[in-house]
Amino acid sequence: MTEHVYSEVFSDNPGGWYGWISNAGGPKSLEWNGGEITSRSPWWIDYNHAPPGAGYMHMVFTLATSGPQGEVYTEVGGPNRFIKNGFPTNFKGASLSTRCRGELVSRESQLVVLIQGNVDGITSGWLLTGSPLNVSEEWNEQTVTLAPDPALWTPLGVRHDRGDMYGIKPLEEVLSDVNVNIMLVLFPLDVAPMGAIDGDPHRLRPERDYPVWRHRLPEGYVTLDSVEISFPG
Repeated sequence: MTEHVYSEVFSDNPGGWYGWISNAGGPKSLEWNGGEITSRSPWWIDYNHAPPGAGYMHMVFTLATSGPQGEVYTEVGGPNRFIKNGFPTNFKGASLSTRCRGELVSRESQLVVLIQGNVDGITSGWLLTGSPLNVSEEWNEQTVTLAPDPALWTPLGVRHDRGDMYGIKPLEEVLSDVNVNIMLVLFPLDVAPMGAIDGDPHRLRPERDYPVWRHRLPEGYVTLDSVEISFPG
């Protein structure tokens, strides 16, 4: 029995979904075309979870799961129907279905679901690396289950200087209250400095403190025309 089903088909606007410019630049609009949203490279390199965290990623699609949201998020993503309609943040055992297509040179990265929840003032992210999503030129409908099995997930962890904000909290606790956001991300990334650098690349910030070889990173686009999340009753 399913009590709640979030269903987004992007008919009027992106429904609250957005991309990212950077830590400093904040969120950005996705391409919207009546019933579809598209995220296109080049994507920002999220370095907040650089080693000793899990590593780098591209945040392709993002949806906040609790509010209220600031004005900028509504401007870039449109009204967030997940928050407006009061869907639960207990994702334990939920199923997430997407219909997507695209042209993606993945460079050994995978498109995976990321959940983030704040526990005791620390935002903890978990990547569903055990159930990656396939991106092909034809429409492809896929469903993954957000089961509380740590063997299916990779904890994001945190880079050396962001422990005041990010960290690892128990998967079951985070899944039970995904009160920050859900994302589709490309992970892991092969981040390689272009030329010599002065210092540890993981303590520095790629594309802010040093240039990187972009040809080693994913390229292309991903288009979504539906997202559905079924919460078990």
